[in-house]
Amino acid sequence: MVFAENISKKFGKVTAIKDVSFQVDKGEIFGIIGPDGSGKTTLFRILTTLLLADKGSAIVDGLDVVKDFKEIRKRIGYMPGRFSLYQDLTVKENLEIFATIFDTSIEENYYLVKDIYSQIEPFKNRRAGALSGGMKQKLALSCALIHKPTVLFLDEPTTGVDPVSRKELWTMLKSLKKDGISIIVSTAYMDEASLCDRVALMSAGKFLKVETPENIIGQFNETLLSVSSNKMYELLIDLRANDKIASCFAFGDSHHITLKDRNYPITALNDYLQDMNHKNIEIFPIQPGIEDCFMELTSKESE
Repeated sequence: MVFAENISKKFGKVTAIKDVSFQVDKGEIFGIIGPDGSGKTTLFRILTTLLLADKGSAIVDGLDVVKDFKEIRKRIGYMPGRFSLYQDLTVKENLEIFATIFDTSIEENYYLVKDIYSQIEPFKNRRAGALSGGMKQKLALSCALIHKPTVLFLDEPTTGVDPVSRKELWTMLKSLKKDGISIIVSTAYMDEASLCDRVALMSAGKFLKVETPENIIGQFNETLLSVSSNKMYELLIDLRANDKIASCFAFGDSHHITLKDRNYPITALNDYLQDMNHKNIEIFPIQPGIEDCFMELTSKESE
């Protein structure tokens, strides 16, 4: 449904995207995972015909994004990261406008948006600008779906949304997948990677790896340890100063480290930290998550 080959884009001297290639199958949820400024939105704007790439090509639903941009716009749904609906119009009026633009009606494709729209339908006469963050996202998604697109582009749909609404949104996406809609979703939340069929880890305009979440974690070949003590900031500095440690990153209430020497014993690390006046030291092996894999890949990339 989507095929991109060697897509590149610069803004002046800044490289936003560099040689990005990937494909998305029919009915697949494909996640693009990366921090702010990694190039996710620029890539979305190229694939949705809103921006021309400097190099490379892209096909969406069998159509070229440059030559067939008018037809592509009829077939895709696009939900930008920033709320872009008519804030002075009501919920119902916004949905009616989008249905009319695509020469359809709310009734014709209501089954597609029913699970989403039914949650905001009690507020159908409320102005869109007065909705909460989660309700705005549900309205925007309803508007993007009302014409039954073949490919749905969602640019950071859960940013700034409460945890309950985030969970509800992903439940809705799983349901849409059953209707054969291909979904490309970008997010800065690493924990959402596991909800996708495949993900691309993106940093500084490049795809570091494209794989299933399970395979990305399975390809993590380092020994990963969780370390904590009574002085977490000093602990971070002391761990990074240890020449036996390959990488060290802060993760919530602990630090995750990898070792240059896998045979370096935990007892030796514990002794080292005691010598640095740390107390309540806890060190134990852990299984990596997507964020651990991402940090490891970016570290190797920078090297």
